[in-house]
Amino acid sequence: MYMPHANRTMPRHGAPMSPLAVVLNVLWLICGGLAAAAAWFIAGVIMAMTIIGLPWCFAAFRIGLYTLLPFGNEMRARPDAGELTVLGNVIWFLLAGWWLAIVHLVLAIGLAVTIIGLPFAWAHLKLAAAGLAPLGKEIVPRGAPRYWA
Repeated sequence: MYMPHANRTMPRHGAPMSPLAVVLNVLWLICGGLAAAAAWFIAGVIMAMTIIGLPWCFAAFRIGLYTLLPFGNEMRARPDAGELTVLGNVIWFLLAGWWLAIVHLVLAIGLAVTIIGLPFAWAHLKLAAAGLAPLGKEIVPRGAPRYWA
């Protein structure tokens, strides 16, 4: 059961990021994060042009926003995702997921060859996995408690 008043110490969506997260997010945008977010938004726009693609459109925009500022947030599987989510993810994979995953893999390989790029390569690998199956994911501040019973 969702109870926002139960834990007064929970991080809020508007809570300020730590200074380290701000620095990492700025470096992330320079090191391929902006291009990766643009790919997510392009996929979302393409899906939005078809009425049938609206469920994938919303997921692509949600993960596209996460791709802009991934540090300080985390992506989790939604516990209420059902069987239709699996079917939707299979369709997404065939339409757009494979090329988004390839974009993230190429960026991750390029960043992994440098020591400074390793945290960004890891973030791209997590986003490559999200590119394969974006439905059934939620973006929350890092360390936020789960409210699902």
